Amino acid sequence: MADKITIRLKRSTIGAPAKLKKVVAGLGLRKIDQTVERPDDRAVRGMIAKVPHLVEVVEPEVTE
Repeated sequence: MADKITIRLKRSTIGAPAKLKKVVAGLGLRKIDQTVERPDDRAVRGMIAKVPHLVEVVEPEVTE
């Protein structure tokens, strides 16, 4: 695994339960289409697993 992972908020948290809103905020996401870079560890992967319908993991572009 890479050291960093890029996460993008693809859907709004309006109407989501408060617990899921806190997970998204914990990832550092506030606006739709905002992207953040976080360390690729078990804690962040667990947070992503809680809200897969709201976020997407952006794969890094491979340049050769």
